[in-house]
Amino acid sequence: MKRASTLRLLSDLSDFSNANQLREVLEKEPLARVRSSPDGRHLLLLRPPGSPAPLLLVSRKGAGLGLEPPCPAGPAPVLDAFFLQCPGWASGPRPVLALVWASGRAEVWGTGVQPEWQLLQQVELCVSSKARVVSAAALGNRLVWCEERPASTEVTPGSVQAAFGHCVCARALEPHGEHRAMLGAPKILLHHCPHFQLLASRSDFFMVPTATTWPNVAHILLIWYPAKGRITVTAPTHNLTYNKNLSSKGRDSWDFRSLIRRVPGLLSGGEPLDIHTCAPAQENLLLLSPKGAVSLIRRDGGTRAVGILGPGLLAPGVPVSLGVFNNTLACVLGSGLELLDMGSGRLLERKVLSTDRVHLLELSAPGIDEDENKGGPRLLSASGLFCVIWEVRREGEWLNSEDLVFEEACGYYQRRSLLGARLTTDDLRKGSTFRAPLALAAILQGHQPPTKLLTDLQAELRDYHGLERLKTRLVAADGQEEGWAELAEREVERLLRSDLTGDKLSQLNAIFSAFPAAAWCSTRRALQLQLDEVGQLKSRAPPDLWKKVLVDAGSDGALPAFELLCQCLCRLEPCWLPPFVELAQQQGGPGWGLGAGGPGPPLYRRALAVLGDWAGARAEALELELLLGSGRPKAVLQAIGQLVQAGQWERILDAGLAFSPSSPLLQMEIFTVLLAEFARHRQLDAHITRLRHLCPPDLTPTDLLLLLKKHLPDEEGPPAPFPKMGADPPLTVGLLRDLLEQARSEAQVPSPYEDILWDSGSCPPHPKSRQYPSQGQRNQN
Repeated sequence: MKRASTLRLLSDLSDFSNANQLREVLEKEPLARVRSSPDGRHLLLLRPPGSPAPLLLVSRKGAGLGLEPPCPAGPAPVLDAFFLQCPGWASGPRPVLALVWASGRAEVWGTGVQPEWQLLQQVELCVSSKARVVSAAALGNRLVWCEERPASTEVTPGSVQAAFGHCVCARALEPHGEHRAMLGAPKILLHHCPHFQLLASRSDFFMVPTATTWPNVAHILLIWYPAKGRITVTAPTHNLTYNKNLSSKGRDSWDFRSLIRRVPGLLSGGEPLDIHTCAPAQENLLLLSPKGAVSLIRRDGGTRAVGILGPGLLAPGVPVSLGVFNNTLACVLGSGLELLDMGSGRLLERKVLSTDRVHLLELSAPGIDEDENKGGPRLLSASGLFCVIWEVRREGEWLNSEDLVFEEACGYYQRRSLLGARLTTDDLRKGSTFRAPLALAAILQGHQPPTKLLTDLQAELRDYHGLERLKTRLVAADGQEEGWAELAEREVERLLRSDLTGDKLSQLNAIFSAFPAAAWCSTRRALQLQLDEVGQLKSRAPPDLWKKVLVDAGSDGALPAFELLCQCLCRLEPCWLPPFVELAQQQGGPGWGLGAGGPGPPLYRRALAVLGDWAGARAEALELELLLGSGRPKAVLQAIGQLVQAGQWERILDAGLAFSPSSPLLQMEIFTVLLAEFARHRQLDAHITRLRHLCPPDLTPTDLLLLLKKHLPDEEGPPAPFPKMGADPPLTVGLLRDLLEQARSEAQVPSPYEDILWDSGSCPPHPKSRQYPSQGQRNQN
């Protein structure tokens, strides 16, 4: 049985604004560039440079207005147009369009309260009026362009200096109010680089050499990762890659020539990249050579061959579109559509279309239902909007091999299930609990390489064989106690691989209640918990597993997995609880603590709620460690208050000095608390040296004395030279000298008490003692 594709009509374009003009452009402009907005509701058509008349058309699905901004007359046409995303709008995302001219002019258009399009900003991208933009790309809220800087009169056209007279720059779209957005300040990424064509994938920017690039560097390709601030230099023909952070030593840009000189062997020669067409493919880049060979440049710089298109298809002047959908390469060449398997490069199908003016769209094209389309290619022509769907040609009433696998697996698992619910093939296809039928179906489809599938099946077969041996031991009553514990461990591992909701979460609670030690050992092994060289708890488990453990999804009296683990640690290993909660806070992602009713409490409060069922000195100590380990200011100050009541000054100072580098505000709060206690009693006199190190750097002696004045005890009577019996000695300037010296050394403004406390002069001379006559001398006189 063989897979076959069919074209399904999604829209005849009548539900788009400017439908007639949209059909006319698609019919008469085979080389027009077509883009879709991120929300999937707008189509953009742009005539290529060199057309007799500039045209820009934005069509919206459903009710709305099109856009035809005025194009200025002159030799500089519209180079490109992009949809941008503006973060920070409380009213939700709205389409923002950026137009880029070859002269360096840029315009930002958007929709506000009114339904029509409005000009939000008009800006010059290039610093020099003589510079021109040669290529541009957009991703998210970033606009990146490559501009050619004007050469000096001493530079000869065609020389090396002229070839490296380009630079790559970027601007970010920033919100200004609720209905406006503007491009921010420009940022230069690369200086003195050759002419690059810019392409944007889902997360990165690719800088591809062109036909005008200097031949000695035309085999080099660059990848910029905006989220990581890193750039990769790769040479596919040399199999060389080199990574460099743009922000090293405070630099946010690099000179291209110095960058490539850092890579050994990169400039040792090489044929320029022979590129007919290049296109982004999800997070990677597709390259098509004039001979029909398709290669894939991964986002890490690696290269692999995909396949070869049919001979004679790449005719001059024929538009070519490339895309990857569901591990299938789709290539539109004029009126032909070729589908190749990305894993093997095998030709799956070749179709002949009714027109040669067909455009391949991105996954965010409008009018598409993801559940119905299932990630198939989308084609746009004057006849309408189509998607390619896969069907199975069946012979008679026979099922294909994939259906047979799930039918057999459904009966197998149903016979061994302890639940009363009926198991269906849809449950096996969509769920993640039963991995064996999914892996076997993938083998029969041929979508995955044999080595990867063999690795997956080895783990499944090993677990299955061990489980069967364990059942045999339990039936023979051989080592039942150890056998039940091992069975509990295997069951916990299986549950952690599935979605912990409903009955599965109740089963996990029951296992932790009956076999807490075995359940904890299995969880620790699944999360790969271990101590590093400095005694810190680390984990090498994947983020998906941590997400299942940390999500707040308890139901029907069953504790969520995180609370269940905290309760188990309180019973078995109390000393593991604080480092485990700290590690969970590091592993947790945004939205993982969401419950059914919205945002849930932070992890340390969830652990404290479990700790509330326990009592004693050990529970109080764990509560303090959880509050201090949370890193949240309110929780830390709550723990500091408890430590002050207990008089644990050493621990307070340890916490204050630990938080000082990361949180100056928290450092000031802890110092103020200790300074108040220092003013009230003399228990902190022995720790004055460490208290001095905790003093904030921006605190002046004046501020220090004012803080002390607030917390000094009220005097009940006239001052006495000596304290009362049993009372603490009063606070003196001598006790304050270390703190005042620290504040003086850190302060930038001189204190008015400078001449009083730190007189640089010497002490006055001691008066000479007066000579008085003795009693004998008096009698003689």
